[in-house]
Amino acid sequence: MRGHPARSAGRLGHGLLAALGALVLAAAVLVPAVNAAPPAAAAPAEPYTWKNVQIAGGGFVPGIIFSRKERNLIYARTDIGGAYRWDQAGRRWIPLLDWVGWDRWGYNGVVSLAADPVDADRVYVAAGMYTNDWDPNNGAVLRSADRGRTWQVSELPFKLGGNMPGRGMGERLAVDPNDNRILYLGAPDGNGLWRSTDRGATWSKVSSFPNPGNWAQDPNDPNGYGSHRPGVVWVTFDEGTGSSGSATQTIYVGVADKDNTVYRTTNGGTSWERVPGQPTGYMAHKGVLDTANDFLYIATSDTGGPYDGGKGDVWKLNTRTGEWTQISPVPSSSGDAYFGYSGLTIDRQNPRTLMVATQISWWPDVIFFRSTDGGATWSRIWDYAGYPNRSNRYTMDVSAAPWLTWGANPSPPEQTPKLGWMTESLEIDPFDSDRMMYGTGATIYGTEELTKWDSGERFTIRPMVTGLEETAVLDLISPPSGAPLVSGLGDIGGFRHTDLTKVPSMMFTQPNFTSTTSLDFAEKNPGVMVRAGNFTDSDRPNDSHVAFSTDGGANWFQGTEPSGINEGGTVAASADGSRFVWAPRNVAPVYSVGYGNSWTQVSGLPQNAVVESDRVNPSKFYAFSGGRFYVSTNGGQSFTATSASGLPTSGVKFKAVAGHEGDIWLAGDTGLFRSTDSGATFTKVSGVTKAVNVGFGKAAPGRDYHAVYAVATIDGVTGVHRSDDTGRSWVRINDDQHQYGNMGEALTGDPRIYGRVYLGTNGRGIIYGDTTVTPGPDPTTPAPDPTTPTASPTGPGGCTATYRQVNAWSGGHQGEVTVKNTGASSIKGWKVTWTYSGGQTVSQAWGAKVTQQSTAVTAANESWNGSLSPNATTTFGYIATGAPATITPSCTPVN
Repeated sequence: MRGHPARSAGRLGHGLLAALGALVLAAAVLVPAVNAAPPAAAAPAEPYTWKNVQIAGGGFVPGIIFSRKERNLIYARTDIGGAYRWDQAGRRWIPLLDWVGWDRWGYNGVVSLAADPVDADRVYVAAGMYTNDWDPNNGAVLRSADRGRTWQVSELPFKLGGNMPGRGMGERLAVDPNDNRILYLGAPDGNGLWRSTDRGATWSKVSSFPNPGNWAQDPNDPNGYGSHRPGVVWVTFDEGTGSSGSATQTIYVGVADKDNTVYRTTNGGTSWERVPGQPTGYMAHKGVLDTANDFLYIATSDTGGPYDGGKGDVWKLNTRTGEWTQISPVPSSSGDAYFGYSGLTIDRQNPRTLMVATQISWWPDVIFFRSTDGGATWSRIWDYAGYPNRSNRYTMDVSAAPWLTWGANPSPPEQTPKLGWMTESLEIDPFDSDRMMYGTGATIYGTEELTKWDSGERFTIRPMVTGLEETAVLDLISPPSGAPLVSGLGDIGGFRHTDLTKVPSMMFTQPNFTSTTSLDFAEKNPGVMVRAGNFTDSDRPNDSHVAFSTDGGANWFQGTEPSGINEGGTVAASADGSRFVWAPRNVAPVYSVGYGNSWTQVSGLPQNAVVESDRVNPSKFYAFSGGRFYVSTNGGQSFTATSASGLPTSGVKFKAVAGHEGDIWLAGDTGLFRSTDSGATFTKVSGVTKAVNVGFGKAAPGRDYHAVYAVATIDGVTGVHRSDDTGRSWVRINDDQHQYGNMGEALTGDPRIYGRVYLGTNGRGIIYGDTTVTPGPDPTTPAPDPTTPTASPTGPGGCTATYRQVNAWSGGHQGEVTVKNTGASSIKGWKVTWTYSGGQTVSQAWGAKVTQQSTAVTAANESWNGSLSPNATTTFGYIATGAPATITPSCTPVN
């Protein structure tokens, strides 16, 4: 998965070495360990629960790593979505890098992962998303001694490319199975081979390693992506050449160099040699060592992948004799060869059994080959039974993620669901010959009855991806009726979720966009929806880049489109759904009356503007481009730039507010801005220094304006924030363990559930957060015991106010006040007052209108809870900053 590109300044559509043996190290380069410094806590903060909206996969999984030390300990790495650990009891994946925030978002690009073969609790990640300037940070090795629950960070003096060409090669990070203090890391872009002797805390370059790798996909690519050199791509230890506590002496290393792809040391790294007699012309994507029989297997291809590869071979090296033998299932010299090889694994229970995958066979499908005699003979997972018909050794069961069929009905020999594609990682469980997992461009598949292959029985392959969510989220809408969430996603189009906890049956079809770039619905007629998106035009010349729905996204139909459109851009629906404005990328914006039967060019609006609609007035649309705000009052026919100035010029997202004509919030790199006059003027929201996105949800109880959500930097802390009082005050609602990298490309609140927010990430899927019933304690500060309720004296007319502290955390607390009518007759309203003595400030409240002047606080009833009959009670609550304080509230009835 590519993810969406960087937009600016870090956005992305991220001790002394002990001498062991005689290893020669670069004398001048020593990289110290850096512990991950937790971001400063926002104050105030409100505890939230965060969960994934269920999709089940959605992105490329280039690496699956089975622990050689402990059964059922399995890790997976993704190119933009972090790393995961398998939970056998729950049969699901647990995310491990959600703590990565905006400052180091590239750490969610995992180019390699190593499970310690000696200490099962230790795991290492080589992190960094891009090696060009898209990622502002260098790479790092993340190290954990508790299976990924907590991490320490060792920064590197070069970048790593978890989402660069060649990212499926590997694994380039490896732990010595005899002395697990020693790790090796293969680096890209001329940086060679690196070594640590203190469990990854510090790193130094291996100066004796001779070849940093010279292959690049496109050496002349000006943006630095295709010119990336994967470099040193895998490290394999021959564990039989060492003993417990002493360094392994023989190590094999793979290099992205078509003429010199395998190197070896036999003296613990003192010196290295190109392995004699090795094949040339292709690069070894994988190197797997069978130490029981002394064979090194390599799978080679003519490119670094993962999207291409047209020729390659499989070879084995007899490490005792030095003899190389070609064992390709289909040799590169064959007329039937149209692919290279990548995914390579051996059965550790029966090491003469091995499997390899094609790299890459887009059409008609990936092919897996299996040998039980060390590569002398092979069988295919599917074969032709009279072309174009296929005979499969397997059955696909995608009932857990039925969208994996893509809603397709292909002609043979293609089938749906496909067996796979981009299968760089194909792994047999070292403890269980029947379990195999493999990665694809959209999911993890696997089986638990693999050995049926050898007896001629069919075995079942299923998604094994629950919990692993890896979509790049480009837009989200939550209408006031119908399905609560509709999403626009990169690579897999998008979904309509009627239940957030269940995987939808199908992505959007008719048409199926590769990526949905924009979504909208008609605020007053929410069944009407529109979406715009991308696909390869040459594949589908008769399809449109815009589609419509009149039933809340359950079914879609295409509109027409003007000529020259290749990308979706942004699109907006009028408040009543009668017309639409569309700004496709790199062409003039257009509008349509009706569902895209015809389009007319808009006047006054530049290309690539961002368009939105007013949520009340069907004739009013808005747009933003180049620091200027535009408005149309004639249904999108023409736009006029307003006189608003001082707006951000980059990173801008804006939205209009339901129920309030002309009410607009605009987020950008210089802050958060609000207009209440249709964009004629904007006022900057105090305390917000940078904003990524803004959205709206149901108002807090007793409030008459929407809850406002922002991914923003507020009071110096970047996070997800909520305001219940139109931006006058904010609470941070995510925490340091739920930062999700470069989140916020998409954001919306739920108009039906107060406190619920939907957050789009670039690689961790759609996250939704819910406010907890009562805020939980800060994890570092024990909450004090609840205070004893205190009652105020009976006020005039007979009402009391009783206070209870609900909870407390570092820098704040929550209180609750119960008002009771103690008189003999009904009251029409009430007012509660109290005084603080320790500098406390009420930041938000519900069930009462709370105001504060200095230390004096007044809470007045809402319209719906003021009337109380004799002995009746009502309750209001609040959150306050500052240390908990026992207050003595006084109640006064209002008649």
